Amino acid sequence: MMLPSFLQPRILAQALKALFSAPYTTKFPAEPFEPIDAFRGRPRFHEDDCIGCGACANVCPPKCIDIVDDLEGETPKRRLIQHLDGCIWCGQCARYCPTGKGIQMSHEYDCAGFKPEDFEERVEKELLMCEVCGETLAPTDQLRWLAKRLGPTAYANPTLLLAGGQGLGLVGPGVKSHDGTPRRGERMAVQCPKCRRKTAFAA
Repeated sequence: MMLPSFLQPRILAQALKALFSAPYTTKFPAEPFEPIDAFRGRPRFHEDDCIGCGACANVCPPKCIDIVDDLEGETPKRRLIQHLDGCIWCGQCARYCPTGKGIQMSHEYDCAGFKPEDFEERVEKELLMCEVCGETLAPTDQLRWLAKRLGPTAYANPTLLLAGGQGLGLVGPGVKSHDGTPRRGERMAVQCPKCRRKTAFAA
């Protein structure tokens, strides 16, 4: 005669072992829980290492990171705004960050809040504008990071050369063309790719 499944010796042994074993669950919130090193918690911006490039927003599956360029103020700014209430904590933003440190997954997991602002995090970066046409070029920190990464090769590109020089305090702001027309004499200026091409063939 075959015994019911719950009376099988193997099942009984597992039941007795579970009965006299400590629980596998943690005692959170009574006691703090320490996640493992590979735990993916709340993503956090690190302002000193973020270059404002927006790669995190471009690869975010739920699109919970907004890129807002404010060109109205005296100094143009780019704001990266992360909405944690839409985040799935996948870690793609940290994985594809060019610097590897601009945004990182923390060990924070207790993220309760009572208003939308509790689930927002933002970082602000200065934007560099084309000195010829005035169009948005890129965040200043992004160009400085790129110039540093390229090393001597950056001297081949006047925009990168000047952006790197501004970071060292060696280069001041340039002067825009009066009529917005690129001139050959403006080749040593911070320019967008479109103006750079026009300047190269200007009279």
